[in-house]
Amino acid sequence: MSLKAFCAVLACLGPSADLYAQDKSDTLDKIKSTGVITLGHRDTSIPFSYLDDAQRVVGYSIDLCSRVIDQVKTVTKRPDLQVKYQPVTSATRIPLLANGTIDIECGSTTNTVERQAQVAFSSTTYLTTSNFVSKKSAGIRGFDDLRGRTVVSSAGTTSLRLLNELNAKKGQGMSIIPAKDHAEAFLMVATDRAAVFVMDDVLLAGLIANAQDPSIYAISSEFLSVEPYAIMMRRDDPGFKQLVDATLGDAFRSGEFERTYRKWFESPIPPRNINLKLPMSEALKKAVLHPTDSADPAAYQ
Repeated sequence: MSLKAFCAVLACLGPSADLYAQDKSDTLDKIKSTGVITLGHRDTSIPFSYLDDAQRVVGYSIDLCSRVIDQVKTVTKRPDLQVKYQPVTSATRIPLLANGTIDIECGSTTNTVERQAQVAFSSTTYLTTSNFVSKKSAGIRGFDDLRGRTVVSSAGTTSLRLLNELNAKKGQGMSIIPAKDHAEAFLMVATDRAAVFVMDDVLLAGLIANAQDPSIYAISSEFLSVEPYAIMMRRDDPGFKQLVDATLGDAFRSGEFERTYRKWFESPIPPRNINLKLPMSEALKKAVLHPTDSADPAAYQ
């Protein structure tokens, strides 16, 4: 095949195929040879990655990863590609990615400098802050009100780390409990076993929206940090990361990303058809116009 004809084929396949041609990927080679891609997902990270009332894996991050999978099918020439779904938790998501159990993690994972030493992240797909939820009747307004109280956060999360750091720095004497997942942590607040649950504000909003009585809960206005979410992949595989970033870039430019955002944050979503009513922030709009995989919160100011 002539060089001109080869370039024409790549153009038909899209920018991700061109990148893969330049920089081979162990992940893509594995997927091509096995005919299987394994996607790590969360069970309760509404609206990013969770199980609906029919136990189907759905969510904002799942939709974005579905676009990536479509591109993987193209570049590997495997239209018959089988997609397997592997549930992960905050504590297991990085080990399962590192040991090859999953090929890509599509959940609600914060991109941090510490995690970048172990894994790679796509361009930022969401920006959140680390807040807490409490019952309105408790009268808890800020983190200073947590002195001596029992608080909970999900194991393996940046929120748990930040909470422990705050407790040590200010000597607040909090009793901090690591829950196995977000659902368990929220239940501890609902049943008064913990005063607050510290987690990303959007995840808290999703849990409240699906609670039996959402009106009794409040999310703090005070927060610990700004958190960039992204799709997570194995390190040292630039070919696969380039494919993922190029696919997201296509969605950013075409308006598909904005449509996906509105579907999950500004429209009724399963299982209870509740609208979270969370318009896209100015900071996220900026990250869409100028894609970045930075873990530095200051990059999103």
